[in-house]
Amino acid sequence: MSGNLYPWQEGPWQQLQQLRARMPHAILFHGAAGTGKADFIEVFAKALLCENVQAEGHACGACASCGWFEQGSHPDYRRIRPEALEDEPGEGEEGEDKKAAKSKAPSKEIKIEQIRSLADFMNISTHRAGLRVVVLYPAEALNMPASNALLKTLEEPPPGTVFLLSSNSLDRLLPTILSRCRKFALPMPDHAQALAWLQAQGVADADSWLREQGGAPLAALAQSETGSREELDMLLQYLANPSVEAALKTADKMQKVPLSSLVSWQQRWLYDLFSCKLTGNIRYYPRYQRELKGLAGKIHLSRLMAAIKGANERRATSDHPLSPKLFIEDMLLDYTACCS
Repeated sequence: MSGNLYPWQEGPWQQLQQLRARMPHAILFHGAAGTGKADFIEVFAKALLCENVQAEGHACGACASCGWFEQGSHPDYRRIRPEALEDEPGEGEEGEDKKAAKSKAPSKEIKIEQIRSLADFMNISTHRAGLRVVVLYPAEALNMPASNALLKTLEEPPPGTVFLLSSNSLDRLLPTILSRCRKFALPMPDHAQALAWLQAQGVADADSWLREQGGAPLAALAQSETGSREELDMLLQYLANPSVEAALKTADKMQKVPLSSLVSWQQRWLYDLFSCKLTGNIRYYPRYQRELKGLAGKIHLSRLMAAIKGANERRATSDHPLSPKLFIEDMLLDYTACCS
């Protein structure tokens, strides 16, 4: 892995170097979750700030700038992301404030205060007359006030400042933000390449983990490290044998599972069901081949298409449900009706 890039990122890295001669003020990297986009833009940020960039565009790792970056103290670098992605409480939290921060669930949103905090950073001279770099991810975590505040900054970008944004879902961003960024796709690695990387990390049953996570190698690695498929299999067992009673019982047991994960798992099941019905192929859950083939022979195609459409719509609201339990019940009961 050169420059801390993953093997599947070497091609995109080479393409990215072509932008450096005429650097856009904002680049929006987009692609599937679990493929290493955040790591990619951190590597690029380090290279942009490096004082002795190497031939292939990588940071040297030896200059003062690289040292500050590694220590998380570079004066010309800021990273904006939700509290839920931070490893530690913010600086200055002590005593009662620190206890309060720990007792409150960390926010999954990027808030307007985080965008406003960039004002002073962008209005002072850079430390060594180089670039100023702001990394922000995932961009879809921006709430509406924060989106509008960022938009104002992108409309009138400060000189010498580069914004590097990352998104798993472009359709969840304001069109006006999209229009002010240079979009750069980071494609999903091919299955063989991702599988080889997982096996090199020592993941047992790597092929199944990779398929179940939609081909995203980092998501597969993270899931494999839990050592359990209990929650996934609970859902798949219901999907294989749906009934109203099973739907209600499953919903009750799965209230603490992230809703976005549940919807993604069901979307993959529905894709397998659709593919199995039309072509006999199964991509995500070959462990459930017998059950999928049985359902594919019985389910009406129009109902299956309606279920896929409903799952796609449900994904858009899964981060902000009014009631997780009711959300899951509705999702599973709709599927039961589809299969009846």
